[in-house]
Amino acid sequence: MSRKGLLKQILFKCAFTLLTILIIVSVNFALIHLAPGSPVLMIAGEAAMSDPEYLIKMSKYYGLDKPIIEQYFLYLQRLFVGDLGYSWRYNERVAVLILERIPATLLLTVSAMVFAVFFGIFLGVYAARRPYSTVDNLVTTFVLTGYSIPIFWLGLMLILLFSVNLGLLPIGGMRTIGGNLTGFDYILDVLAHLLLPTVVLGTRTLALVARLTRANMLYVLGLDYIVTARSKGLSERRILFKHALKNAFLPVITIIGLQVPWILGGALLTETTFSWPGMGRLMYESLLTRDYPLIMGILVVTTIVVVAANLLVDIAYAFIDPRIRITNEG
Repeated sequence: MSRKGLLKQILFKCAFTLLTILIIVSVNFALIHLAPGSPVLMIAGEAAMSDPEYLIKMSKYYGLDKPIIEQYFLYLQRLFVGDLGYSWRYNERVAVLILERIPATLLLTVSAMVFAVFFGIFLGVYAARRPYSTVDNLVTTFVLTGYSIPIFWLGLMLILLFSVNLGLLPIGGMRTIGGNLTGFDYILDVLAHLLLPTVVLGTRTLALVARLTRANMLYVLGLDYIVTARSKGLSERRILFKHALKNAFLPVITIIGLQVPWILGGALLTETTFSWPGMGRLMYESLLTRDYPLIMGILVVTTIVVVAANLLVDIAYAFIDPRIRITNEG
């Protein structure tokens, strides 16, 4: 592919990405604003019941007295200049609130993804090494169970077992309140709080990665070049991890990219269950109070993250499989 053609393809992907974000933002705006109930009633509280004029003033102050189409275009106008709005509940800019919560959410989601990919690939390869054996059956049972268990139920059960009954791990939060820990002790404290939420959030993705890795490894291990490698006397470990896993890993990358939206959605339940101070918990609190600007701001950030993750998956494909680069250049 020529440089001009490559630039044209990049511009097309960028335009398509912007269109995707616009469509998602528009749909979210419509669904949120068309939902029954008024956020002004929650903001005004009892004053709205005793003074109807106060309710009208509040609606005008927040721009909710305008037609929904006008509200939509005003929101897009602010969004294009990077203004996510002002939170009604927290009396703070939405961008500031999100930036305060992003580090906690990134720590949880990245930890969950690393946990899921590492142990998922390990279990998948180990099960494929001895297909239909006792180990393979145990891995399959674990995979099906892990995929089926709801996040909130698994979280509550782990809290009851490891926190309430055994007292080994904290019940919730990101750090010990009033602990005044520093240095390595602080890191250990955060890791102790992080362990259970990571396991809960990553279990479903781990199950998918393990199942798909096993299936692809079984297929690849039956190909001719694997038979040739074994006939040359290569060790089983080298065949598994250097030759077979590399070719079996491409579909796994797709699953990892597609799991990013689910991980971010699951973070809402996980962070709420464990009182983790991230964007998921902030989203839950904003939904309860119908804080439209905050809800929309979180959705915009989440949409951008998901689109970026899909782009990274495409790039990873080109690095792992040279045939894709050859096809694109041809």
